[in-house]
Amino acid sequence: MANEIKCTVTKKIAVLSKKDNGYSKQINLVSWNDREAKLDIREWSPADRGFKGITLTEEEGRTLLEALKAYYGEVDHELPL
Repeated sequence: MANEIKCTVTKKIAVLSKKDNGYSKQINLVSWNDREAKLDIREWSPADRGFKGITLTEEEGRTLLEALKAYYGEVDHELPL
């Protein structure tokens, strides 16, 4: 029997997008298996089931913040499709 992974959202930060079916992409602080909570970006079902995503340490989150500030600070910069 495989070990069950425990996931606890300790703080909801933001909903980035929401689909008509109730699924939403969120940024939260999440504790995995009772460890220290980390910044987490992933899609969630209406039943609070998380799907593939990315978990960042505080340092990685701050680095991401600075990179996004620099990227979007440029004049009229849009993400390429």
